[in-house]
Amino acid sequence: MNKRIAILATDGFEESELKSPKEAMEKEGFTVEIISEKSGKIKSWADGNWSNEYNVDKTIENASPADYNALVVPGGVINPDKLRRNESALKFVQHFFEQKKPVASICHGPQILISAGVVKGRKMTSFSSIKDDLINAGANWVDQEVVVDEGFVTSRNPNDLPAFNSKLIEEIKEGKHELQHA
Repeated sequence: MNKRIAILATDGFEESELKSPKEAMEKEGFTVEIISEKSGKIKSWADGNWSNEYNVDKTIENASPADYNALVVPGGVINPDKLRRNESALKFVQHFFEQKKPVASICHGPQILISAGVVKGRKMTSFSSIKDDLINAGANWVDQEVVVDEGFVTSRNPNDLPAFNSKLIEEIKEGKHELQHA
């Protein structure tokens, strides 16, 4: 099953929330590319400190969302706060919802989705500190390890990664979801 997956991240992403889904998807035979606002490498965050660097495959400007079957947005406190201020990143995210493709986000990642205007009316979860932000943006927030709403997968934190990865892969294999919406 030749699927191409975009992971949208920049400096300050939570390392486990990019590395674990990426490895799980590659194990399924998917091609996974890291898309960022800058070329070269981006630096991860782990256990309260800067951690490993990861190679960026394409910049947002050079990546076409049409080339990907699904989108994964990891968390971390710094990562989504930077990306949500990038108009190109928001348009990149919106494309996946408009094209009814699977989207998965974990922890603080949904902050980007709030700014992209795609959470209203959606059942989802996140890190507890952004619960109010999601509710205020119109999401139906629940406290569960993984929530799936028509191809839209969300989880709370790194402890939820096994469930998150499993549902993410299931949704990608199913493909487009006609009821996926922004």
